[in-house]
Amino acid sequence: MEPPPLPLLSGACVACTLGMFATGLTDLRQMFRTRSVENIQFLPFLTTDVNNLSWLSYGCLKQDWTLITVNAIGAALQTLYILVYLYFSPEKRRVLLQSVALLGVLTLGFCYFNLLTPDVDVRLAHLGLFCSVFTISMYLSPLAVLAKVIRTRSTRCLSFPLTVATFLASASWTLYGLQLNDLYIMVPNVPGIVTSILRLWLFWQFPPDQDKLYKPLQA
Repeated sequence: MEPPPLPLLSGACVACTLGMFATGLTDLRQMFRTRSVENIQFLPFLTTDVNNLSWLSYGCLKQDWTLITVNAIGAALQTLYILVYLYFSPEKRRVLLQSVALLGVLTLGFCYFNLLTPDVDVRLAHLGLFCSVFTISMYLSPLAVLAKVIRTRSTRCLSFPLTVATFLASASWTLYGLQLNDLYIMVPNVPGIVTSILRLWLFWQFPPDQDKLYKPLQA
């Protein structure tokens, strides 16, 4: 039988993860203020929504209310970001096609996990593996951006609040998975800790104020 998670640890997971999701409110405010989606990427909203909905299914199957709470709110927020982006985007066709592709993937996943895999334990294992692989790929996807930071010696393309929130969320979920002996929760969050530490090191190595110091020299 799995040990019950500590309430304090569950609360940390909820608070830190919602804090990470809330960083998207800055983009939401910018879209409403400028009435455009300039310099805002759509794909992170879409992939995070898929990730939230996948973990929400895993949480429902496992009856884990910490997972359910976090990912239900996260999915609602990401869906809101997607709808606002679609409203202000001049490329509505592209955004709609990507969103329809998302719905298609989710429908296929639902059919596989619920109709073709009747055994609950097997379904939980397959769904957990899918969620883990998808989360790991999300945490590793910014590596190209980190390479750009090292090449340009500038951290202007990184968000410090998001970096801190991601580190805290990844660390809390790693401890949560360890407490539950759930490798599907614990393992995929380790790359989040590693990449967050790397980003924090880049902020220390290339402070944002450094760019301001270079401008007078270049003038």
